[in-house]
Amino acid sequence: MSHYGPEFWNSPKAAHRRVMMKAAGFSDKDIRSKPHIGVPNSFLEGSPGTAHLRQIAQAVKEGIWAAGGIPVEFGIPATCGNIPNGVEEMKYEQVMRDIVCMSVEGVSRVQQFDGLAMIASCDNIIAGCYQAAARLDIPAMVVTGGTMGDGNFRGKKVVEADVDVARFQGGSDEELNALEECVCPTCGACPSMGTANTMQMLGEIMNLVLPGTASIPAMDSMKIRKAREAGEYIVKMVKEQRKPSQLITRQTLENAIMFDMAVAGSTNALLHILAMSYELGLDITMDDFERYAKEIRCIVGVIPSGPYTINDLYNVGGTLAVMKMLESKINKDVPTMTGSTWGELIKNIHVESSDVLRSLDNPLYDLPGLQILRGNLSPAGAIIRPTGVPAGMETFSGKAKCFDNDTKAYEAIERGDIVPGDVLVIRYEGCKGAPGMKELMLSNDALVAHNLHKSVGLVTDARFSGFSHGAIVGHISPEAYDGGPIALVEDGDLITVDTIKGVVDLAVSDEELARRREKWVQPPLKEQKGCLNIFARTVRPAEEGGAMQPWDNGVRK
Repeated sequence: MSHYGPEFWNSPKAAHRRVMMKAAGFSDKDIRSKPHIGVPNSFLEGSPGTAHLRQIAQAVKEGIWAAGGIPVEFGIPATCGNIPNGVEEMKYEQVMRDIVCMSVEGVSRVQQFDGLAMIASCDNIIAGCYQAAARLDIPAMVVTGGTMGDGNFRGKKVVEADVDVARFQGGSDEELNALEECVCPTCGACPSMGTANTMQMLGEIMNLVLPGTASIPAMDSMKIRKAREAGEYIVKMVKEQRKPSQLITRQTLENAIMFDMAVAGSTNALLHILAMSYELGLDITMDDFERYAKEIRCIVGVIPSGPYTINDLYNVGGTLAVMKMLESKINKDVPTMTGSTWGELIKNIHVESSDVLRSLDNPLYDLPGLQILRGNLSPAGAIIRPTGVPAGMETFSGKAKCFDNDTKAYEAIERGDIVPGDVLVIRYEGCKGAPGMKELMLSNDALVAHNLHKSVGLVTDARFSGFSHGAIVGHISPEAYDGGPIALVEDGDLITVDTIKGVVDLAVSDEELARRREKWVQPPLKEQKGCLNIFARTVRPAEEGGAMQPWDNGVRK
């Protein structure tokens, strides 16, 4: 059942391969007759999103054995974005998506796996697994680590982001420590609508995660039971040769975009969906996000768009309940990984409208979950999460204060140099400039902590954490390193952002910008060796997914 086929595994030519697998403990009968399933595991002891994945991987392997397959577990890199929060190493996070993808790709090609059951939870790691599935195009699925339990501090629901606010507000060490003890009570992905939970749920829509399983709480015994079922199911998918190229169509990714709009998912999802479309040769662009932003309003009240957590959303039906609410909009005839269509899958689901999950005709906001912005400051497009924008800042104008990295902007905020009415311009933090398109958690958290997010705008060629909120515009493209207009902004220039109309403009004439461009000199890459340097030299721009791959646009369909 491997790529080489049972005839090869039973032939003298495969003797050396059989020897290696026998030496690793596999029996001759298993090697010769059973499908070989790779089990990439992103276990990492240093993060709650990954510290529990050994148990989940064990359940997956039990399911594979039970269904007549051979599970071969191997480790893949994992990181947690909260560890490098506020330091330069944050720029590794986006790069990790491509490192994970290539790690899975390399091992799987060498081992000639028939299928993959990947174990992942967090941010760019789970996105890297999805990307690997698309690139390898063998039967594949991801078993998610699930969601962290809700934190509770003195009777109030809290999530990880509350620590970032508290540490800036001058409380005592004792108060901060008490919050630290309560905010993350279990393993699992932090329970707000961050990148981790956004991508876990989107895995169901993209037919890479078994329906209804993505956001099962990490500590719920159901997570283990469903992991075992997933192990059994990947063997079935291998035997039926059901591949990502068959299960992930253009219409599938359109459903993912609609879902992301409805839940106000992390802005990072745009990068990952676009990267997936390029891997599969599908013609999905930012224009599709713009189109669905006009049709789909936010109907999910999970932090930061509302007071609820992913656990609350799971308790009212989770991903499938959201898709039921979107029934009139989604492509219902596209397949799911279980063999039914999406229309058939959600046909008998019943869900009541609530403040956690509303219906389309009674949305939580008269705004989409994500909005694409264009203008002379970002001709290739930028992105904002409208539901995280404070009231009164939906449209704002202000004078620019420019900084060439996140740290310098943060220091200016702490000195009191940033005042209401300003627009922070943080540049040279994009795909090539950082390199790695850093998440600006340091300066954004400082704005929130000092209550400046209600009166100060921020535009950047970098990106934001899924936890972030405020009048913050990311993915400005072309980025500063490539000489985009953001590189030419000067202190005092007037910048206008209109979230409703989708505009980000710089009030400087074309003639003046041309004069400034003549003086602009491209800086040297910040990293001269290692994976960051390789990333900077091969990465595509943000509007193409920011992936480390020299894509040929001609292969897209």
